[in-house]
Amino acid sequence: MIEIDSLSKSFTLHNQGGAVIPVMAGAHLHVTAGECVALTGSSGAGKSTLMRMIYGNYRANAGRIMVGDTDVARAEPREIIQLRRHTLGYVSQFLRVVPRVPTRDVVAEPLLILGSAPDAARARAEALLDRLNIPERLWSLSPTTFSGGEQQRVNIARGFAHPFPALLLDEPTASLDATNREVVLTLIEEAKARGAAIVGIFHDEAARARVCDREVDVTAFTPARAA
Repeated sequence: MIEIDSLSKSFTLHNQGGAVIPVMAGAHLHVTAGECVALTGSSGAGKSTLMRMIYGNYRANAGRIMVGDTDVARAEPREIIQLRRHTLGYVSQFLRVVPRVPTRDVVAEPLLILGSAPDAARARAEALLDRLNIPERLWSLSPTTFSGGEQQRVNIARGFAHPFPALLLDEPTASLDATNREVVLTLIEEAKARGAAIVGIFHDEAARARVCDREVDVTAFTPARAA
C-alpha cells in the first residue's frame, strides 16, 4: 500500500547563502495492508521529514513514494488533494482548524467532503468524540478554545472518521491519560484489522510494542550512512 524507493531529500537555506543541507538519501520502506510500521531514530534523524514527504508537504529530490496508485513524489497538487481526501489520512500532533467551526463539524469534515449524508457524518463524529471522552457540551463549540489534550483527541477523531486505506500517525498517544491512550490504541488496532497500512512515530515504547509490527530506524537513511 505504501512503497518508498531510493528517496532523497535536502533543504536549501536561501537566507544563509543558499547552503544545501542533505537530510535523507536512499530511503526505502514497504508497508502492506493491515501493517503498522514505527519510524524510530534520534531527534533530527528525519522521522517527521519522511512523514511529511509521504503526505506531500515536502517535495522529494529523488525517488518514489507510492501510496496506492499515486506517486506522491511526482504528483500534481490536485492529485495529492484527492489522495488526502480518499486514501491517506494524517493525525498530526497539532489541530489546525477554521475558528468558530463546531467541533462536531471539524470531525465530520472528511466525510462531508466525500459526499456523506450530513446526518450520518455528524453521527460518526459524535460517536468518536464520545468514545474519546470529549464532553457533549463541547461538541457545538470551536475546538480552538480547548485544552491541548482535548484538541489532540479532536484531531484523532477527525483522522479516524473516514476509513482511510493508509494512515500517518505522529505521536498519537502523546500527553494522553491512560483511559484515552487505551481508546487510541484500540482505534489503531481496529484500523489494522480492516486493512489500513499505517506509518507512525511512537515515542511511547509500550504503545509501539503493542500496535506496531516492526520498526524502521530512519538513521539508516541519513546521507552519512547512505553511502
